[in-house]
Amino acid sequence: MPTARRAPEKRRPRAGGSTPPLRLPDGTPVGIVHLAAEYAPYARTGGLAEAVEGLARYQARAGIATIAIMPLYGSARELAGALEPVGEPIQVALDGRQEEFRVLRQSAPPDGPRVYFLEHPRFFDRAGIYGEAGRDYPDNAERWAFFSRAAMAALPELTAGPFILHAHDWHTALALVYLRSVHRGNPWYDAIRTVLSVHNAGYQGHYGPEMCRTLGIAPELFNWRRLEWYGQLNVLKGGLVFADAVVTVSPNHARELCTPDGGFGLHGVFSWLGPRFVGILNGIDQRTWDPSSDTYIAARYGGDDLAPKTVCKRVVQRHFGLDQHEGIPLFVMAARLVTQKGIDLILADRQLFGLPAQFAFLGSGEQRFEQALHELTQAFPGRVAIDTRFNDRREHELMAAGDFLLMPCQYEPCGLTQMRAQRYGALPVVRRVGGLADTVDDGVTGFVFDDYAPEPLLGAALRGVDAWSDPVERDRLRSVAMRRDFGWERSAERYAELYGRVLAGEIAAAP
Repeated sequence: MPTARRAPEKRRPRAGGSTPPLRLPDGTPVGIVHLAAEYAPYARTGGLAEAVEGLARYQARAGIATIAIMPLYGSARELAGALEPVGEPIQVALDGRQEEFRVLRQSAPPDGPRVYFLEHPRFFDRAGIYGEAGRDYPDNAERWAFFSRAAMAALPELTAGPFILHAHDWHTALALVYLRSVHRGNPWYDAIRTVLSVHNAGYQGHYGPEMCRTLGIAPELFNWRRLEWYGQLNVLKGGLVFADAVVTVSPNHARELCTPDGGFGLHGVFSWLGPRFVGILNGIDQRTWDPSSDTYIAARYGGDDLAPKTVCKRVVQRHFGLDQHEGIPLFVMAARLVTQKGIDLILADRQLFGLPAQFAFLGSGEQRFEQALHELTQAFPGRVAIDTRFNDRREHELMAAGDFLLMPCQYEPCGLTQMRAQRYGALPVVRRVGGLADTVDDGVTGFVFDDYAPEPLLGAALRGVDAWSDPVERDRLRSVAMRRDFGWERSAERYAELYGRVLAGEIAAAP
């Protein structure tokens, strides 16, 4: 931390003169600082970017002074437009050397939370975010340690009043470790309360113990109570231990993480957290995902008038090279083609593709899965198709065209696609896991199965096809699904309650 701090930026006036609902016990307004490796639209590989941006945007709309801090990737620079520096360059220590960075912000920021970019070309101006050609960057441990250190050093420049530091996933977990070790004893930093969101516990940041010195982690922290995990350094574990509260992205997944089968080796830590650990379901922007006003789709429709959905279906059939056939249902899948998403389950038994239905896949991923899907398009011409060129427009078009969404995930902390699909009348076929169990009701808004095996998946799809063959039942299911409320309002209220408990000291502070 610099010995002398520059005057922090003033907060922008809030629309309508609204006052922030988040306060200290003495009534002082409290802000939120989100720290994340991804933030839509500037850097996005999956649901993390959208979840952080959606929560931050809603909090800003609610009158809370909200900012987000992320690395300045090459892709982010292109999308952010004109940027201007905030203060002078700052230096932080890493592995015995000084690393200099700049804080930048947009010259003409959009409405909503202010986004700050940390500029360090050597670490972040690369073709990928985490790696390239399917391989992680070998210096990822240093990259995320630097980002955490730099964010901590920049904080005094970016916020004027008390705030909660909300870190996301393992990439930012070291920020909480540094806060309670490197900056311990500094009253300004000691006053910061923290929350860590675990979006995907399958990624934890495992490194050899020698990395403690490289990352500036005190030797006394490398023990089984803090950052040691089976002889390795576990970055996510350190964040869990030092956070004042921990959140995962659905109530059901919170329960799963406390079990040996679902905790990715950290079930003991999640259980130990006790009341400091909760599950809060993510939301979606229901103004963006609304078939009655969506400008991406061929025809707009609503729950009371589903006929235009057939127009959307014909457009997607034409784009994917599927037969122009309205008399059979269309199963769609928009996802990364990786094991987590259940693609191996879909490919395990070709009986699924023997159903009287069509299948359209949108997304890219592991080469073996892409190749297998391309082979299926040859085996079932006009009935199976794949487009690996994922973009937002195509996803909207697929949701509007689909009769069913395939999402048979091996695990899924929350999931956003099944919420979007229901808004568009595409009934999800999902495994009862994570947030899928919290958001899809079997036989009411979709079709749910339990065991991770081809036969239960086939059974759920068959039940869907049978329901689809009855026009009255089909429209009833669609109408119920389309009325489901997956907006951020309820989720943000839960976060506000958690923040309030942290600020009031109702949750025991991190050790």
